[in-house]
Amino acid sequence: MRCPYCGSLATQVKDSRPAEDSAAIRRRRVCPDCGGRFTTFERVQLRELTVAKRSGRRVPFDRDKLMRSVQIALRKRPVEQERVERLVSGIVRRLESSGESEVATDQIGKLVMEGLRSLDDVAYVRYASVYKNFREAKDFEEFLGELSEPGEPVEDEPDL
Repeated sequence: MRCPYCGSLATQVKDSRPAEDSAAIRRRRVCPDCGGRFTTFERVQLRELTVAKRSGRRVPFDRDKLMRSVQIALRKRPVEQERVERLVSGIVRRLESSGESEVATDQIGKLVMEGLRSLDDVAYVRYASVYKNFREAKDFEEFLGELSEPGEPVEDEPDL
């Protein structure tokens, strides 16, 4: 691991333990060249994943990008970070254990939609608006109509 202060590759691990989310390993490191101390979080990667974009491009899978997109959908929503971390870790685990080294963006999007639906309805609708590329207000209306359970009244306006 490269030292963030001097760039040396000769860093030493001083302490190693599971991170709070249990999906990563927290390591305290020290650089013998400059004396700098820093912490790294390392995750086990089951396989290298490649994402097949709609444009046909192939890019390496980026867990951080997945986390950012989920966090954007959940912005200002009352959801604990631990639950978000579990959602993203679960999606990554499902992708890695699928047996495929190449994953379509649609497959990732569907997994995120499933997870957000069970986590927070507002985040689910936010993510869907981008994933399904809503262009008009009626697209939202149709989607929200599908979201409400059959037999459950859809509230238009409160009675005054």
